Amino acid sequence: MANWTTANIPDQSGRTAVITGANTGLGLETAKALAAKGAHVVLAVRNVDKGEAAVEWISRSVPDADLELQRLDLGSLTSVREAADEIRAKHDTIDLLINNAGVMYPPKETTADGFELQFGTNHLGHFALTGLLLDRLLPVPGSRVVTVSSIGHRINAAIHFDDLQWERSYSRVGAYGQSKLANLLFTYELQRRLTGEKTSALAAHPGGSDTELMRHLPEVLQKAVPLLRPLFQDAAAGALPTLRAATDPGALGGQYFGPNLTTRGYPKVVPSSDQSHDLQLQRRLWAVSEELTGVTYPQLQDARA
Repeated sequence: MANWTTANIPDQSGRTAVITGANTGLGLETAKALAAKGAHVVLAVRNVDKGEAAVEWISRSVPDADLELQRLDLGSLTSVREAADEIRAKHDTIDLLINNAGVMYPPKETTADGFELQFGTNHLGHFALTGLLLDRLLPVPGSRVVTVSSIGHRINAAIHFDDLQWERSYSRVGAYGQSKLANLLFTYELQRRLTGEKTSALAAHPGGSDTELMRHLPEVLQKAVPLLRPLFQDAAAGALPTLRAATDPGALGGQYFGPNLTTRGYPKVVPSSDQSHDLQLQRRLWAVSEELTGVTYPQLQDARA
């Protein structure tokens, strides 16, 4: 389907979607679109006040929206575990887990657990959350885990196993690239482990989207934003690859969706870097992520190829 839009989202009535970072930008638009199609949407957000504002904003456009607010700080494994426990207590099943939240190009900073902020939030927090909620997804036919990556997974990107937390030196671009590459390595390894299960894992990227995520751009790039803006698309368009990965009945586990014109356009299946498909890299990152987070996926250990 060449020009896929929110009009192509099937009815989501009776389905539960958990979306991280749903209070702004891509996550907010994703939540709005799914709510408009009848899904019960859990907005998992770090700032509850902003989350409440997001609920009000969606409700103005979708008066009958079925929304739930959940506090979640992906930069704290304690918060991730608390949020997972609360979600599990309220929901016996989950149809969609959309790992959307992220930070891009901040000054050097660490999470509550001492991880480099981008790697800890964008990858490790989502790795832990997915593992802790997986048993709510596995029984549901057609359930999906969708993780938002970036074209940045190709830019100065590598998994620096010798210095994952960038303690020796720090590149905000390199650290972001590492975290977004990690999102894809995680998705592909998760999908392989899900072989034979009712749940699938997919990834998406928004292209160049003009969202709050750009607030940490270095000053020289901030000055260039007005000139580059014609290459960007708004958050509603940027959310389309995620929405297609989450809801298109024809989407398959392991697929990666992005705009058809790279930085903007309608969503389609797109390629990712050769590095993201490196099996040994995927498995090594998985093992390290289990060690760092203390979260394992026991249900899938026997499914590994």
